[in-house]
Amino acid sequence: MGQGHSDEHVARNVSTEQLSHELALRFAKKCFTPLEITHFKDVFRSLAEEQDGMQYWKEETLCRFLVIPDALGPGPLIYQMATYLGAFPFPSLAPSILTIEAMLKVIVIMTERYGTVLKRGRADRNKLLFRSLAVFDRRMSSVYEKPSQELLDSVRDEETEKVDTRDAVLEEARSQAAGQEPRSALGFAIDKPANDEDEEEDDDELALAALDSLDAIEVFKYDQRAADTKIHHAQIPVDNFRRLLMLLLVIAPLNSQESLSRHAERLTPTRVENLKRVADSILWSFTPEQNAGIFYQSFNKIIPASLPYMFDGLNPLFEHFLFSKNIDLSKRKRSSAPAQITSPTIPHVVDAPLEPLLPREGGILNLDILSQISFFIKGNNLFRRLRPLYLGADAGFSLGSIEQKVFNWRAPSILLVSGTRLPSNPEGTRERSFADALPAKRFPNGVSGNNSHGKVIFGAYIDVPWKHTYKEAIGGSEMLLFQLSPLHEVFRASTLSKDYLTFTKSGVGFGCPPPRSKNVSGLSSHTALGPVSLMLDSSLEFGVFTHDSTGGGSFHPSATRNSDWQDRFEIENLEIWGCGGDEEAERQRAAWAFEEREAEARRSVKMGKDIEADRALLEMAGLVGGHGNSGGSMG
Repeated sequence: MGQGHSDEHVARNVSTEQLSHELALRFAKKCFTPLEITHFKDVFRSLAEEQDGMQYWKEETLCRFLVIPDALGPGPLIYQMATYLGAFPFPSLAPSILTIEAMLKVIVIMTERYGTVLKRGRADRNKLLFRSLAVFDRRMSSVYEKPSQELLDSVRDEETEKVDTRDAVLEEARSQAAGQEPRSALGFAIDKPANDEDEEEDDDELALAALDSLDAIEVFKYDQRAADTKIHHAQIPVDNFRRLLMLLLVIAPLNSQESLSRHAERLTPTRVENLKRVADSILWSFTPEQNAGIFYQSFNKIIPASLPYMFDGLNPLFEHFLFSKNIDLSKRKRSSAPAQITSPTIPHVVDAPLEPLLPREGGILNLDILSQISFFIKGNNLFRRLRPLYLGADAGFSLGSIEQKVFNWRAPSILLVSGTRLPSNPEGTRERSFADALPAKRFPNGVSGNNSHGKVIFGAYIDVPWKHTYKEAIGGSEMLLFQLSPLHEVFRASTLSKDYLTFTKSGVGFGCPPPRSKNVSGLSSHTALGPVSLMLDSSLEFGVFTHDSTGGGSFHPSATRNSDWQDRFEIENLEIWGCGGDEEAERQRAAWAFEEREAEARRSVKMGKDIEADRALLEMAGLVGGHGNSGGSMG
């Protein structure tokens, strides 16, 4: 669509309200089936308030419908996000009143259905979600300082002022389309830059795509100026983000046909405290100790690197708008009238019993840690798909136990290890022996976060079956190293080296070169550690995680921290969980059964009739008798 067409469109006196209405209609037609729209309309109208002929949803209505848990307190934040997204693609109209058109746009963005309309839009909505969470007024620290009804009243009071602002914006857009100099060439006073010289352009690609689809790019550009929405001046208050993270952890395993109330029932005081600890580990990735809020620069780096699936739980949560309990599809089927709807039947949100998210909890892995892992490993590979292969607390801490429990699992797996940092000066014989086996410590300990007890949790995602490694390591490009506590970070596989996983009598290593079979004269006998690596010793008593910011090993260094650190710790818990379902478990059982049959066959080998001759033959082979001892002279 050319510039001439766009100018012509702007010059037709099209208001922002008309453009917003046209975009909502396009979303309704292209992003939903007719049946979904029918369900959505029924849900909205059945719960809407009405005033002066306008139907809208209040904060209380939105939170009650989505079953937002009061124990976590994220309701005002979800409402803030909705009132911002409802104004899309005109940020100057935010906060919007949640009319049926505004709610339709909220659902399109939250469920990522905009791709069928916004061809130029990016595949993610991270920037838009940041804007909806951010606070642009530096004097305001939290959405919880302002009652939601007051917010709604203030929106109504400011309507006249917004209309005047939009009229000025449109007038300038039309002037520019006609080739005239805008009347206010200097712009609005609020638009004057403040230390913006080094900032990059802040075009919102989703909004640009939306306005481009309506031939209204010029209106968008001026609306951006009038709204003063420079993203680099905004921040998400830490308390707000913590509340959101706790909610995202709870809804991570949610599906579109499952009510959130099932998960809210598990929110005991103990669970809430545990959720807060996990959320704080994620918060520390954004270095809140240095800033009062989360800025876009760190948000934009950390989310893709370590939390790419963090917002996935919002998709099924807002899909609930497309399931009305008031519509009985069975009656429609029995009706003699011809069916108007050809889309697949959509069942209601149900509370039928489901398989547990975890078959059992381990010493490390619980529902909250599982949700944290689902922020960087797709949830459909984790929830109701994990099986405990090896739990050190049950099977014992030994390499032999790992071999027995894990080696027959023919699918990916996850290793988790927790422990307590060792003191700088080793205490006791075992700690000194471990320290002597390692190269001299050059780096300080990692950050402690809110954890004053030195507790750490590390892990690895292994994309291949386990086996003994002798000369070469195993693993593929999908392998991950990660830290879960006291700070959340993911280290992805590199192609510079392929020493992803080693399993030898010396221990278990991730990112460490395979140990040499013999010490070479002149070379160090210390255990070789990779630039970014996790090593567990042969007794599974101690471990060490190393991060060299220069990289160069099998795993990439931190995408956000340029510092070097090394954590040496005493292992308290070690677990390996298999990623897979019944088919993978059946293969493992079949492998175990085969090994047992082979062992039984070896034990039941019968001797021949000439027992003395058979015994002599075994003695010659050195298998029985005293010939296995180291001998003396033959004279």
